[in-house]
Amino acid sequence: NQANLTTADAFAITPRLSPGAETVAFTSFAGGTPHIRLVDVASGKARPLLVNRAMSFSPNFSPDGQRIAFSMLQGINTDIYVVGSGGGAAQRLTSAPGIDTSPSFSPDGSRIVFESDRSGSPQLYIMNADGSAQRRLAFGGAWYSAPEWSPDGKWITFTRRATDGRRIGVIAADGSGGDKMLTRGPADEGSRWAPSSRELVFQRTAPDGRNAIFRVSLDGEEPRPVA
Repeated sequence: NQANLTTADAFAITPRLSPGAETVAFTSFAGGTPHIRLVDVASGKARPLLVNRAMSFSPNFSPDGQRIAFSMLQGINTDIYVVGSGGGAAQRLTSAPGIDTSPSFSPDGSRIVFESDRSGSPQLYIMNADGSAQRRLAFGGAWYSAPEWSPDGKWITFTRRATDGRRIGVIAADGSGGDKMLTRGPADEGSRWAPSSRELVFQRTAPDGRNAIFRVSLDGEEPRPVA
């Protein structure tokens, strides 16, 4: 069954369902400034995640549902923060010049992969969940975005943007072996894992502008349409 959790008077993007499926975190444009809101699935009641209503976006729950990692603009920097899912004071995890965004927790909650342009272009970085031991993960010579950790903890999927368009790929969580590209593009993005960690779903935009959902396996099979 389908039910609307947001209203049509403001854009609502980047929804993330909590592990227990009770809450959806999303980026709302209500009031003009993007900010994260939480909506209770059962009641439909929504509330802001943060009290200060600073520009915040790209939320993602920890595996136990107790924390939310997100991006927030403070001054001229956009950094990764983490806060309890019930609200409270946010802890800043990154501080490099530039934009740090799209955080995704490892399945055990001990690490976070994220996107950062601190090197001059969007790349993948990894750190401990307390912000320590930050290091670059991918070195493929393209732009990397939208990382997400696989449920089994072995892989990280991403969208790679280069002269041949946008393609879906994976990289081992320790960075070994380099990129493994799964699609040929030129307009593929937004990959998400199946529970098996062997398949991904993603959005493909056709030349006529129509969008469709496809699935692809790690075995190198040709992507297949889902919807």
